[in-house]
Amino acid sequence: MAKPSSTRWPRAMASSLLPRGDVLLLLLAFSVIISLLTHELSRRSALAAHFEGFDSDELASAYDAAEEDEDDDAALAFTPLSPPISQSESHHGPPPPPSPPPPSVASDDPGSAASKPSLLDLWDEDEFEGIPVPSRDQIPSEPSEPHPSSDPEPSIPTIASPASLLRSYSIEIACVSFLICFVINYFTGKRENEAIALAWASKFATKDSIFDKNFSLLGTGDGKDTPLLLKEGQDVFKFYASGRRHCQGMLATMELRSRHDLISRMLDVVLARKDTITFEVVMNEDAMDHVVLAMARRKAAKAMQKDARDLQRFAGLLLAPPAGRKWVADELLVVAESKEVAGDLITDAVLDQVFGDKAFEKFGKWFISLHFSDQQLGSHKKILMFKFVLPDTKNMADMTRLVALVPYYIDLIGRYKLSSHARAKTEAARAKATQEAYKDLQNARQETLQKKKAEKRKLMEEAETKMSAEALRKKEEKERARMMKKVGPRVKMLRS
Repeated sequence: MAKPSSTRWPRAMASSLLPRGDVLLLLLAFSVIISLLTHELSRRSALAAHFEGFDSDELASAYDAAEEDEDDDAALAFTPLSPPISQSESHHGPPPPPSPPPPSVASDDPGSAASKPSLLDLWDEDEFEGIPVPSRDQIPSEPSEPHPSSDPEPSIPTIASPASLLRSYSIEIACVSFLICFVINYFTGKRENEAIALAWASKFATKDSIFDKNFSLLGTGDGKDTPLLLKEGQDVFKFYASGRRHCQGMLATMELRSRHDLISRMLDVVLARKDTITFEVVMNEDAMDHVVLAMARRKAAKAMQKDARDLQRFAGLLLAPPAGRKWVADELLVVAESKEVAGDLITDAVLDQVFGDKAFEKFGKWFISLHFSDQQLGSHKKILMFKFVLPDTKNMADMTRLVALVPYYIDLIGRYKLSSHARAKTEAARAKATQEAYKDLQNARQETLQKKKAEKRKLMEEAETKMSAEALRKKEEKERARMMKKVGPRVKMLRS
């Protein structure tokens, strides 16, 4: 058999795991989001630090000072001259004491209380027509001027504490932290899945491995740069092999846990999901006899017998082993078409290597199920399926015996022939199944025709409801004439 070159598989595995353009786009989008969030945080923190330290008392004092400045300017413009005091005024009683001299600050301040005009003096009736003149009782008293020495000192703005900033931006911090954790988990989970797939390929698909010795072509093509593994997603890897007698080819599908998805990774911890690998072998039409067989743990085998259509029609649970034979471990249950098929296919070598009591204690944790059938649904009917659990990268050699079952059963089933008695039973069962399938097909066709007729009748009834009385009368006359012509005798005209 032709073998692939020894230097092809490292290049193939490296080329299958090269970074793609979507990773670069993800990094670029993440950097833009981080820069925008950082800019917004810095801007808001600067605004918060600029306005902190100002309270409502300081704003009120600033507002009063501005009003006092405006009153001072108005007093300078409208201060009237005080009339001179006449000496002829008569005083009753003792003369008033001399008033103390005004302080120097008052003489310097032109906007004192004595020189300030009232709001009523500044009222202009010609300018505001139609508005009633306010009385002196309605005029609010002007606030007294604060003493210069009693002015409060300006307060120093305080810096916000880190705890208050954390409380203010808790939602933003949580979102950014989740994005960072998601991106980090994406790349780490991606590397873990790729490491598991590469470890399996290096153990079973390289030179002098099991599949290299049993198949002439490994990978999806025969070129030097053709990868061994086909990556269909961050958690799905496929391996194809062909070039062996009795079969058209083999497809191995690795379905790993979604380690690159943070939410799926947390669910995997709760649900205890496992990495699995499924081998699907398409047998040649003339290389597989009438065989229906399945084996799994007891609960899984019963579920397979209920769900799989071929196991429902042709196979049953084997609760007792064949006479005089060693049998599988107590944890396993066999579903087969007959005891002869089960006894011939579950050989002593398989029991000693994998499915016996002692061997299954050691290797049973990696086994899930196997299913052989010549009545599968789809384009390929004769298929062998094996499903195993993938160990981690350090324990990949533990499933060597399970992987060796694939080429072993390809040769065993390819050479296997039923006895005449068993063949007669299987052929009768398949003929009955074919008749049932034909009846089901006919019933489905009849149901389809009945549905079409019912829909057509419904459309005609809807059309009749929309027709006028004259149209209905003409239609009834045509229908009556057609029925009369059909019931009446047929007359054949002959030419003389």
